[in-house]
Amino acid sequence: MADDNEMKRELAKLKREASEIASKIHDIVEDTLWSEYRELKPLSEELIAKCESFYTYKKANGL
Repeated sequence: MADDNEMKRELAKLKREASEIASKIHDIVEDTLWSEYRELKPLSEELIAKCESFYTYKKANGL
């Protein structure tokens, strides 16, 4: 079961990392859109990559 717990922790880590990026996007949209709008594209691309990593890991490990 240790491996199962490790896999779940890794999945939670990937989810947390994606959530942190989403939070940055939210902060820009809410607070600094007009001065930091150029950050949205790279952050969005990073978020998409993290979400894809999350689902790939989840599927590969049967979670």
